[in-house]
Order: sequence, then structure tokens, then C-alpha cells
Amino acid sequence: MRHCSVQVRGLLTRDELERYNALMEVGGYLESQNRYDLAATVQREVDLLIQPAIERLKEKSRQRDRDTEEYLSRKAQMERELAALAAEEDED
Repeated sequence: MRHCSVQVRGLLTRDELERYNALMEVGGYLESQNRYDLAATVQREVDLLIQPAIERLKEKSRQRDRDTEEYLSRKAQMERELAALAAEEDED
């Protein structure tokens, strides 16, 4: 059974996490019994279960990118304003 990343697991709701843990336990048991055919079915269920958390992780990343872009834009604007003030002082 393939585990999802720690980041994805951290974004699972309590219900999703409980179901994830139960499915991983069942899948591990099936693998220990050499029932890889059934373990593969359980793995597909795990993959479906974690999709919403993966989307939440992607959205967090997109939001972080937007925040960074906004910060850099504000920083550039302030630098332009400071340069303009310095130029005005040089004229005096």
C-alpha cells in the first residue's frame, strides 16, 4: 500500500483520516495475506479518498503564490516611491 504524503494527510478531515487509516490497515493485512488483487482495490479507494485533500493542498499553494506576488508588487511600489522621494531631495 502506498501512503500519501504528510502534507496531504495533514489536510484530511478527521473523518477522512479515520477512513484512510482503516483502509491502510485493511490493505496492509491483505498484502500480508498475498491478496494483492484485493489490496489494489483498497489502494484505489485510498486514492479517491485523498483527492479532496490534494486539491486543498494545491489551493494552499496557489494562495501562497498569489500572496507572494502581491508582496513583491507592494515592495516594488514602495521602492519606486522611495526612489522618487530620493530624486526629489536631490533636486533641492
